Amino acid sequence: MDKLTPMMQQYMEIKERNADYILLYRLGDFYEMFFEDAKLASTELDLVLTGRDCGMDERAPMCGVPYHSVDAYIARLVQKGYKVAVCEQTEDPALAKGLVRREIVRLVTPGTVTDDGMLEGSKNNYLAAVLPDEAGFAMAFADASTGELSAMHLSEAGRVEDELARLSPREVLTAAAFPPPQGLADFCRRQLGAILTPLGGDKEALAAAAFGRYGKNELLDKGMDEAVCACVGLIVGYLEETQRTGELRLGEVRFIRQGKTTGLDLVTRRNLELTGTIVSGEKRGSLLGVLDHTRTAPGARLLRARIEQPLCDIAAITRRLAAVGELKDNERLREKLRQILSEVCDLQRLLTKVVYKTGTARELVAISATLRRVPELRELLAPCKSVLIAEQAAALDAAPELTARVGAAIVDDPPLTVREGGMIRRGYHPEADRLKDLVDGGRGRLVAIEAGERERTEIKNLKVSYNKVFGYYIEVSKGNVSKVPPDYIRKQTLVNCERYITPELKELEGEVLSAGDRLKALEYELFSEVRDMAATCAARIVGTAEALAELDCTAALAEAAQRHRYCEPEVDMGDLIEIKEGRHPVVERLLTDALFVPNDTHLDCKGGRMAIITGPNMAGKSTYMRQTALIVLMAQMGSFVPAQYARIGLVDRIFTRVGAADNIAGGQSTFMMEMSETAHILKNATKRSLIIFDEIGRGTSTFDGMSIARAVVEYVADSKLLGARTLFATHYHELTALEGEVDGLVNYNIAVKKRGDDITFLRKIVRGAADDSYGIEVAKLAGVPEPVIRCAKRVLSELESEKQRAVPRAAPEDEPDAQLSFSAGPAGALCTELAAIDVSTLTPLEALNRLYELQQRANKL
Repeated sequence: MDKLTPMMQQYMEIKERNADYILLYRLGDFYEMFFEDAKLASTELDLVLTGRDCGMDERAPMCGVPYHSVDAYIARLVQKGYKVAVCEQTEDPALAKGLVRREIVRLVTPGTVTDDGMLEGSKNNYLAAVLPDEAGFAMAFADASTGELSAMHLSEAGRVEDELARLSPREVLTAAAFPPPQGLADFCRRQLGAILTPLGGDKEALAAAAFGRYGKNELLDKGMDEAVCACVGLIVGYLEETQRTGELRLGEVRFIRQGKTTGLDLVTRRNLELTGTIVSGEKRGSLLGVLDHTRTAPGARLLRARIEQPLCDIAAITRRLAAVGELKDNERLREKLRQILSEVCDLQRLLTKVVYKTGTARELVAISATLRRVPELRELLAPCKSVLIAEQAAALDAAPELTARVGAAIVDDPPLTVREGGMIRRGYHPEADRLKDLVDGGRGRLVAIEAGERERTEIKNLKVSYNKVFGYYIEVSKGNVSKVPPDYIRKQTLVNCERYITPELKELEGEVLSAGDRLKALEYELFSEVRDMAATCAARIVGTAEALAELDCTAALAEAAQRHRYCEPEVDMGDLIEIKEGRHPVVERLLTDALFVPNDTHLDCKGGRMAIITGPNMAGKSTYMRQTALIVLMAQMGSFVPAQYARIGLVDRIFTRVGAADNIAGGQSTFMMEMSETAHILKNATKRSLIIFDEIGRGTSTFDGMSIARAVVEYVADSKLLGARTLFATHYHELTALEGEVDGLVNYNIAVKKRGDDITFLRKIVRGAADDSYGIEVAKLAGVPEPVIRCAKRVLSELESEKQRAVPRAAPEDEPDAQLSFSAGPAGALCTELAAIDVSTLTPLEALNRLYELQQRANKL
C-alpha cells in the first residue's frame, strides 16, 4: 500500500471493504475498474483493457465505462450474477483539499435490484434466505422492487428446493454460522442460476433485527419461531446494507403455513410446463402463456404466483371463482375494466423508487395519473356482487391530496432527468417563477443586444452566441473586423471569425447563468418535497396497487374462461375427481389443423383410486394425464377449467413421474432418475394427493421393470399403504390383469383404429385394456425406413410363434375333469407344480424368487 499513489490507496481501502463486489470507481466522467475487477469486466462487458500508473513497477490493469451509461453496464453484470458497488465523489473537486473524498453510494446485487431496466415486468425478482433449525428449515423471501416479504417453515430439505424452484430467486442468503442444506449451493447454481451469499450473525442477533422492524409479539403471534424470524432478519439487514437510503420499503411479513397451498415439487412444475416449456423455457406453450391476458405488470406477476402456488383453502378458492365468474358473465364490465387497467402504471415498483429516492418527475406523474383513475374504477365496480371484487374496490385509495400536489407542482411532460430543471409548473412557487422570468427575460435581452449591435456596427452577420467554455460572446467574421467598435474586448480568434465580449454582455451572462443554476437547484428541491410527500403516502397506495393487481389477474382469468370456453369447477373436501369432456388447456390452443378430442376422468379414493392406462405411444396418454393434473391445478388456483363439467375433491399435492431423463453431471442414469423420482413420490404422497405415473420400470430389464411397476401399483392402490388417486400409464400389458385382483384399480386404454398396416389414433380414453402396443406401426409413422419395419415384423412374428409353442395345450373340452395336459416325467411334474401356484397370493418378491427357483430346475432338465 505504501508504494501506491494516494488515489490508488483510496481505491484499495474501499475495495477491501467490498471485496465481494465489482467496484465502479468514479474518476471524472468515467467509472473505472482496476486489477482483477478490470480483467473480469473487460471480458464480461467486452471492454478494452488498458493500464494506469499506480506507483508500482507494473501498471494497474484498468477499464471503464462512461458515467451517463453506467446503468446499462451494471445491468449486464448483475444479469450474469455479479454484485456491483458504485463509488462516487462525495465532494466538489473544486473545493476539495487534496484527494477528493469518495464513498460507496450504491450496492447492486442480483437479489436487490430495483431499477426498471434490470427487471422483467411480468416476473418477481426474489431474494431468499434459508436457515436450518431443529425441526427442519426456515425460509423467507422478498422482492425488493415491490416490497413483498413472506416467510415459512419447511420440514425437510426437499421442500426447501421445491420452494426455491417455485420462487426462482436470483440470490439466496445463508448465515455462515449455520450450514445450509446439503447441496444447496449446487442446486442454486445449476437449477436456479442464483448466487449464494453467506452473511454473519447468530440466530438471536438476526431475529432481533426482525423484531426491531416489525415487533417481537407481532411476529410470534403469526406463528413464526425464532429461526423464521432470523430469516426475516437476514432479509431486512441485507436490504438495509444494500439500499443505503435511510428508508426501507418492505411490507408486513406474510407467514405461509404448510397445508394452505398445494404442494408442487420441481419435477412436477417442469413436467406440467406451468410457466415455461421443458425444451426452451419460453412462456408460449406453457399454462401461463394460455391464461395470461393481464394488462398490467403487477397483474402478470400475481397470475404467475397463483399458477405456481394453488390453494388448499376451499373458502378462498370459492371466492376467487365467484369473482372470475362475475366478470366472465358481464362482458361490458370486463372490457371497460381491462381498458382502464391497460392505462395504469406499475404502482408497486414505482412506489419503491419513490421511497428509495430514485424516482423521477415522470414517475410521479405516472403515479398521479394512475390514482386519478381510481374514482372511475370504484364507480364501475360498485354494482358487483362477489365478495372479492367488493373488497378490492374498497381497497382502492385515490390519495387525492397527492394527486392534487403532483398536478399543481409537476408539468405534464417532465424531462427524464431531475437535475436539469424544467419539471416545476409555473404558478406553483413564486421564487421559481421569478427565476424563470429572469432566465427567459435574459434570452430576450440577448436578441435585443444582437439587433442593437448589428445596427450600431452595421455588421449584418454579427451573432451573439453561448458555449460552456467562454459563456456569452459576439462573433464577427474576418471581413468585418475593421468595423468592430473600440469597446469590444477580444476573447478568441478562429480561422474565419473573431469572438468578443462587452461589459453589458458580461453583466447579462452573470445574471442569466446564476439564475439558471439557482432555478435548477430550486426545482430539484421542490421536486424532492413532492417525492417525499409521495413516500409518506406509500403505505396507503400499497393497498391500491395490490387491489389493481388482483383485479387485473381476476379479469385475465375471466377473459381466458370466456375466450376458451371454460366452465366453473366445483371444489370440495370430497375425494372425487370427476371431469366431463376435459381438454388440455395448452395443447388445444396449439392445434391448428385438427380439433382437440376431449376425455372424461373419474378418480376417487374408493373403487376408482387408480386408472391403468394402456395403448400405443403418440396416442395421447401423456396429454390426457397432464390435462387432468392441470385441470385440478387450475381449479385450485381459482380459475375456470377447460371442461364441460368438473368436480374436484381437494388435492394436497400433485406429483408427476414422466418421461426419460438423466443427470449426467450428478452421476445419475435415466433409470436412477426414474427411481429417485418414484421414491420421492412414494415417500411424500398422501391419500389426498394426485399422482401421475407415465411409465415405470422401462429403464431396466423387462422382468425387473415389470416387477417394480407392479409393486408400485400395489403399494399406491392399497388404501392401507397409500391409496392415492393415481393415473398410471404403462406398456406392461401384464399389469392390466390386476383389475379385479387389486382393489380400486380400473383399466383404461386409448382407442385405436387399425386398417392393414396403418393405424389411426382416435385420442379417446375408453374402459378396458389395450389389445396391442402397436409399436411397429408407431415406428412406421415416425419415419423409420421400410427395411427396418419389415425386419421388425419378421422378428415379432418369430417371437410370437415361440411364445405360442411355449403355452401348454389344453385338454379336449369333452374329457371329464379336463385338466391342462402336460408331458409325463420330471418336466410334467414341474409343469404340474407351476400350474398349482396361486399367483394372486404371492407378493412380487415371492413371485420372483419362486420363478427363479422353477427356472433353475427347468434349466437342469
